[in-house]
Amino acid sequence: TEELNGVGNLMDFLDEPFPDVGTYEDFHTIDWLREKSRDTDRHRKITSKSKESIWEFIKSLLDAWSGWLVMLLIGLLSGTLAGVIDLAVDWMTDLKEGVCLSALWYSHEQCCWTSNETTFADRDKCPQWQKWAELMTGYTEGAGVYLLNYFLYVLWALFFSFLAVSLVRVFAPYACGSGIPEIKTILSGFIIRGYLGKWTLLIKTVTLVLAVSSGLSLGKEGPLVHVACCCGNLFCSLFSKYSKNEGKRREVLSAAAAAGVSVAFGAPIGGVLFSLEEVSYYFPLKTLWRSFFAALVAAFTLRSINPFGNNRLVLFYVEYHTPWYMAELVPFILLGVFGGLWGTLFIRCNIAWCRRRKTTRLGKYPVLEVIAVTGITAVLAFPNPYTRRSTSELISELFNDCGALESSQLCDYINNPNMSRSVDDIPDRPAGPGVYSALWQLTLALVFKIVITIFTFGMKIPSGLFIPSMAVGAIAGRIVGIAVEQMAYHHHDWIIFKNWCRPGADCVTPGLYAMVGAAACLGGVTRMTVSLVVIMFELTGGLEYIVPLMAAAVTSKWVADAFGKEGIYEAHIQLNGYPYLDQDEFTHRTLATDVMRPRRNEPPLAVLTQDSTTVEDVETLIKDTDYNGFPVVVSHESERLIGFVQRRDLILNIKNARQKQDGVVSNSVVYFTEDAPQIPASNPQPLKLRRILNLSPFTVTDHTPMETVVDIFRKLGLRQCLVTLHVDLNTLLKA
Repeated sequence: TEELNGVGNLMDFLDEPFPDVGTYEDFHTIDWLREKSRDTDRHRKITSKSKESIWEFIKSLLDAWSGWLVMLLIGLLSGTLAGVIDLAVDWMTDLKEGVCLSALWYSHEQCCWTSNETTFADRDKCPQWQKWAELMTGYTEGAGVYLLNYFLYVLWALFFSFLAVSLVRVFAPYACGSGIPEIKTILSGFIIRGYLGKWTLLIKTVTLVLAVSSGLSLGKEGPLVHVACCCGNLFCSLFSKYSKNEGKRREVLSAAAAAGVSVAFGAPIGGVLFSLEEVSYYFPLKTLWRSFFAALVAAFTLRSINPFGNNRLVLFYVEYHTPWYMAELVPFILLGVFGGLWGTLFIRCNIAWCRRRKTTRLGKYPVLEVIAVTGITAVLAFPNPYTRRSTSELISELFNDCGALESSQLCDYINNPNMSRSVDDIPDRPAGPGVYSALWQLTLALVFKIVITIFTFGMKIPSGLFIPSMAVGAIAGRIVGIAVEQMAYHHHDWIIFKNWCRPGADCVTPGLYAMVGAAACLGGVTRMTVSLVVIMFELTGGLEYIVPLMAAAVTSKWVADAFGKEGIYEAHIQLNGYPYLDQDEFTHRTLATDVMRPRRNEPPLAVLTQDSTTVEDVETLIKDTDYNGFPVVVSHESERLIGFVQRRDLILNIKNARQKQDGVVSNSVVYFTEDAPQIPASNPQPLKLRRILNLSPFTVTDHTPMETVVDIFRKLGLRQCLVTLHVDLNTLLKA
């Protein structure tokens, strides 16, 4: 029969898989069910082969352990890159103000560590560290010195940001922004080729250092998630198990996102929860364990590098000596309200600005925009000591408790000379002039940060939002904390303070308010809850203060959700038009028949028949339509569903058959049946494509509620769902 049908050679050819068959085009979504089925088949083959020989058994073990090996490699590389980025940012941020003469690669802090001339009162001053004006002119004081330092600070900032935006624009356009909206979209099953590539990884790492060092109101934490996912994608290409299966690759990328947050904040558990709550779309239990392992390895690697120089993993270590009291929940909840309002304001203003950037001529000049924003930021930031320093240093100072050894302006309290208490139990004291001047500077810094962050996030450079949001909250929190502290000191006989705050006691910790405010603002912008609280207590080491953090985070989310359900990342996904199916409830009361395509009065559905469509018909259908696939039916008269075939697989198979198989012409009939019927030898050779036919596409009837259909899409990760005609059961029984 093979000779009669003329398909012997063709079937031999079809047994070999075509290159790229089963893969996806750029900016298309993956078929989760198909990927899962392919992985199940692969696993079944490996299991059956493992019983044949020792070598096959060893190969099956290697396959099983390849996932853990990938996690180990991701943790090691992302931890190393994060450590290098932290060290480089410290050095380059200080480079804007001066240089270490004893070792050019030392930051200000490292330079003065090794100095013997440093006194406790002037721990930031040492002969080895010189500001640029002092190095050039030999003078340390005066208006000319100040202006020269000012000018060079702005110049360095402009140089760093120009270099960052130029590298992004020329070498890796995908290296800009936070990366989290795109990572969320990719993990939901969307294909963006090159977004997690080697060039993106290299350029994002370099430009992230430059962008943060330029002093712009942005952080490195969000982009580190993108960097870690690039590492994950890089190691996926080494193992066919992951490189050939997009569904399996998503599991690795989910774990890589956890490792990214782990090294960004030194919070391995928070990283896993962040990946589960905020980023991942599909998160099986196996991925949870592997995410935990990757986050652990990444955190251990970062700890080994010790970029902060304090032998601790946490970024802002705090050590408060006072418990919090129930009455303090009121200001904590008020900070939560502020965080929710700030989150809503930021999202609306930032999205409006980004939309304007997209739709006007402003978007054509990304380099000019970055230069302009950097120039404005540097000019306004330099005069205020709280905006001049790096944002991480600012948050660290705002979180700190005022001990006896603190030299910060925020700790300029008036001491009681008769006080004879231990250092760890310093009572509340009246604020000195330093505290009041710091409050004015912090108020100006708050307004500055609120406004400038709106214009900074979304520019064509790597820009994270975690640290700027935390800075806004920490400033507001510290201001509220000092206000409550002074109120408790001067009015300790008020009923709200009387029960828990005695005169001369240490009642209020302003640093705690800064921590709660930071959590509230970050929650208001991102809408995180559980992972946010865990990240905050891992970040600071303040385990006692989980309840205030929870109260602020929940309040912040409630207030922000009252104005709109979507966080900043979902808003940017919507702005960019990515196909992301959110997890909100579907409230419309419609049926599948109301939204299916085509509608009842529209032209008929584009279909293929199982044994009467020619190659030319298929090529015409592909040319005239842009659908991702086509249903295959018995015939145009009896549109009974046989299966579903992908557009890309059709194109590749027909192209390969025309190039490599003699006899396949435009008049060749395409068969999707098991056996092609006997045809005369004079007829063109048929093309059998049953191998690429999905025989079990997911179907619903036309009477299925859309609420159910949307739920099916979410939970199964479908690419398409076919709607079939509802047949009355009584009619079926009569027939």
